Amino acid sequence: MELESPVSTQSTRIEITQCAKTYPDGTRGLLPVDLNIEAGEVVALLGPSGCGKTTLLRLLAGLETADPGSRILFGDQDVTALPAEKRGIGMVFQSYALFPQMTVEANIVYGLKIRGASADECRRTAGTLIDLVRLNGLEKKRPTELSGGQRQRVALARAVAVKPRVLLLDEPMAALDAKLKESLREELAELLRRLGITAVHVTHDQQEAMAIADRLALMEAGQIMQVGTAESLYRNPAHPFVARFLGRVNTLARSSEDMAAGVIRLGNGALACPGHLRDRNEVMLRPEDIHLVAPNGGATARIARRTFLGDRVQLQLELEGQPPLMVEAHGLLAYAPGDIVGLEIDTERLLPARNDATAA
Repeated sequence: MELESPVSTQSTRIEITQCAKTYPDGTRGLLPVDLNIEAGEVVALLGPSGCGKTTLLRLLAGLETADPGSRILFGDQDVTALPAEKRGIGMVFQSYALFPQMTVEANIVYGLKIRGASADECRRTAGTLIDLVRLNGLEKKRPTELSGGQRQRVALARAVAVKPRVLLLDEPMAALDAKLKESLREELAELLRRLGITAVHVTHDQQEAMAIADRLALMEAGQIMQVGTAESLYRNPAHPFVARFLGRVNTLARSSEDMAAGVIRLGNGALACPGHLRDRNEVMLRPEDIHLVAPNGGATARIARRTFLGDRVQLQLELEGQPPLMVEAHGLLAYAPGDIVGLEIDTERLLPARNDATAA
């Protein structure tokens, strides 16, 4: 039976308008950005270190003061100038920040106790949350006796125990090893759905963001480059940075002769260039969108390297007069280094790369 959510069922919509941050020394931590997050939605702020994602999270939390002209709404309430303690947020930090001397149960209800909640309310909330995050039997343990994944669940339970309007997660898996991250991200995604709370999750890990969030806001150099579902950003990137950050891409350069002829050169062969890419001096292609076939008179390549990755094989192809291409295919693929293969490409899968004459 599904447990009743311990938080309010009335999730909060977030509206961020021209939100920016300039530090006293003049450094621009965040350029003016706009972002709307629907009630109950999980949005990941994703990007490399220094891109502004943590700055935006801290502005939402009230831990930083936004530049004049910035506006942050939680529902109908303007919280731009409100201190952190009055915004009704829950926060899960990278370090989890648990009290080492307290038990799991005491950590979870700490926020309720300092707000004056009764012993009965604390006990009921702790019981519901311990069931929800699957910590049964660990109530009297201390953080040092728990695994990394268990400590993360305690931090999440503590954050939602006070029934926040918005949940903020700052790199909550950064301290975990790769194998544990993989097993826990689906669990965290499920917990957030069951809580039904509006959540903003900061991470630099694209797999984590894709697994957990309803939508991604991909950031670079203090700007939001594109917002959308993981699949829409992966398949329809609005900027070359988005394509390159989300997965691998091959870049195919086009000479002025290729552009005039309306083709894309592929080693000893050529492809007809789709109309929307004709003025691009570079196009991009994902490794899984290159299909290997027996040589059939079209473009061919030589397999230079084969790397087995379990469920898939990664191949490096040598082409005539071009940089190597990376290809990913099913792990049962039998081709070996030295083999000559034909190439087939669905040109609808090609992505635009920056063109000096046309890119913004």
